[in-house]
Amino acid sequence: MRTTHWAKALLLTLLLPLAAHADEGMWLPLFVKRLNHADMQKKGLKLTAEEIYDINNASLKDAVVQLGGFCTGEFVSSQGLLLTNHHCGYDAIQSHSTPQNNILQNGFFAATRREEKQNPGLFVDILVRMEDVTGKVLEGITPATPEQERVATVQKRQRELADNAKENGKYVAYVRDMFGGNEYYLFIYQRFGDVRLVGAPPEAVGKFGGDTDNWMWPRHTGDFSMFRVYADKNNQPTATPQPGNVPYVPKKHLPVSLQGVSEGDFAMVFGFPGRTQRFLPAAGLQLTLDQTNPARIKLRDTRLKLWKEDMDQDPALRLKYASKYASIANYWKYFIGQNEGMKRLKTVDAKKAEEAALAQWIAQDPARQQQYGEALTTINQAYAGIREYNLSTQYVNEAAFGTEIVTLAARLMPLATALKANDKAATDKAVADLKEPAAEHFKDYSAPTDKKVFAALMALYMQDVPKDQQPDVFQTVQKQYGGSLPKYADYVFSNSFLTSEAKLNAFLAAPTLAKLEADPGYKTYQSVYQNYVQNIVPKLQGLQAGLGRANRLYVAALREKNAQKVYSPDANSTIRLSYGTVRPYKGRDAVQYDYKTTAQGILEKEDPTNPEFVVPQKELELLKMKDYGRFADKAGNLPVAFITDNDITGGNSGSPVINGRGELIGLAFDGNWEAMTGDLAYDPELKRCINADIRYVLWCVEKLGGAKHLVDEMTIVNNGPNPGVGPAASASSADMSDVEKMKVKTENGGKTKIKRKKEAAAL
Repeated sequence: MRTTHWAKALLLTLLLPLAAHADEGMWLPLFVKRLNHADMQKKGLKLTAEEIYDINNASLKDAVVQLGGFCTGEFVSSQGLLLTNHHCGYDAIQSHSTPQNNILQNGFFAATRREEKQNPGLFVDILVRMEDVTGKVLEGITPATPEQERVATVQKRQRELADNAKENGKYVAYVRDMFGGNEYYLFIYQRFGDVRLVGAPPEAVGKFGGDTDNWMWPRHTGDFSMFRVYADKNNQPTATPQPGNVPYVPKKHLPVSLQGVSEGDFAMVFGFPGRTQRFLPAAGLQLTLDQTNPARIKLRDTRLKLWKEDMDQDPALRLKYASKYASIANYWKYFIGQNEGMKRLKTVDAKKAEEAALAQWIAQDPARQQQYGEALTTINQAYAGIREYNLSTQYVNEAAFGTEIVTLAARLMPLATALKANDKAATDKAVADLKEPAAEHFKDYSAPTDKKVFAALMALYMQDVPKDQQPDVFQTVQKQYGGSLPKYADYVFSNSFLTSEAKLNAFLAAPTLAKLEADPGYKTYQSVYQNYVQNIVPKLQGLQAGLGRANRLYVAALREKNAQKVYSPDANSTIRLSYGTVRPYKGRDAVQYDYKTTAQGILEKEDPTNPEFVVPQKELELLKMKDYGRFADKAGNLPVAFITDNDITGGNSGSPVINGRGELIGLAFDGNWEAMTGDLAYDPELKRCINADIRYVLWCVEKLGGAKHLVDEMTIVNNGPNPGVGPAASASSADMSDVEKMKVKTENGGKTKIKRKKEAAAL
């Protein structure tokens, strides 16, 4: 029987080579033994494949968590102590800060478990197992299956597989597609909803260098924060913080190495990378370069400047907007760097050349022509159409929803639905569901600031988006306000109940549909939303209907053509590992970067007149005295950061950097400016992962923060020039439950032992 090209493409999953190309790739740990292990051993890995991923025994996967759905963290003690980045914990740190007790500015380390701060809504997911379910999802589907039927069938099977795996709420589960819908994988997690803030350095340490150094090397940032995961008395997760909860005992926690790194050392990053688009065709890259990124940059730049004007004038407002500003600024700079990199590296031209070679390969075989022949043509036609409506999408997301009043208005949609249905029970529920998010919104909100942003962003929306794609609200602005968005903003913010918590609560006390639909803030949102849903989305859906199939065939064709190459799937917030080495790089002509930085660089950058480069007085004194203790390297310097050629992206923030023996050596926290195209195309010569050296992290905890008890709680190995103590209890007996006491271990042969109060006196 003749094997079809479709069948050959499907079989690629089973017939891939046993070794993968070095460095590039965010790999599924399920396949590490078959695809990566031999190559990793050549680079210096000493662990077995089972020590990395095993569903029956403790392995590295059990020490790594997804934090809040957006970052990565890792267990560093048997008592649920978790390390992640400072910018990952930023929102939690900021939420516990007040002008009177500004722990964001001053830093914070809990002296006892009782001082650890609860964060309702924050959670961690720990992988239980993953499974290739491609066969189950695609069973019976052939190239002849109509696309609409295929999509419906696949989505139904994804839901069913995930629902069955949840075991009535015991687990969180979902099925993710890979390689453009050519493969499908089931991921099953335990979700822990009690995650407490344990510590963070002062913002001047955790964010040292600010926006200037963001995405840049060399770095001197102590980008870390500490949390603790809590569970019930049976070590099982709870959905929210509970009074009887105790520290979670993970199946695996990472030992922490003080030995340090050298050029060429093996490095593995384990985490949850957010999103890459390395299979994005040339037309998609061109759209990103020409339209998408410029719109995002322009609109975010406008918002950030207006926020900063008010933040600089009011310390209390600066604290309120600190987390929001950092979040928007991070990817504002990223989009700038990505566009510059695409131009410099000629990313679009390279993709066009790849597509030309693919088209030639397809044309050489009638069977390939039948299977893949229309893919590239369909892709190019679809993107030509999408280009006409792309600005509408970007301006809805970044302009309309870049204003906080519109974002809050969108939250009232369920209430509007309930009021229209005259359903009292649904109305009461919608009102109750709004209470907490509304309080959270207004806690960090300034109506005058938002009004300025609203006027500026909506003016750009009206100016830049084609007139025939604009919402009706702009006709109102033209007719009643002479085209002046500032005048319209004055009207909206003077008459909307969405500008203060008191006004909103008064409405929620007796909500009516008439009042809601008459509110100018809500009316603005409705105009934008209805226009987009009714006039833009249908056109985009028509264009994208064939794009999904064409992309799937395009990726399948690439993998079949380049059968000798092992592709890793694009990142999609599922657990991955990447591996590489500690490695310097040449940034540009005559510029060669070393692979590490030291505390000397902090002193060199220190500038008390620049908020981004202020060094806290205590740190300044310690560094000038060279009080580094056991955290100094062999040359007597304090290591701060290092770089590797690991393949990472957003979502990897906080990921453990692990040496060949499975020990923690650093925290991944950034990528370098020269490789901002990394989400679209990997460059082995320029792509670098920037990591906080674990020795600087521990120095900040112990020396700067005075929290030696937290370091003592960890399992310290390879103590370096000045050996320290091993793991110790993290709390006094009075601060621990009977269950906790039974879990505290010492290095004395692994025997269970309770530490004396004298030994815990530092707490």
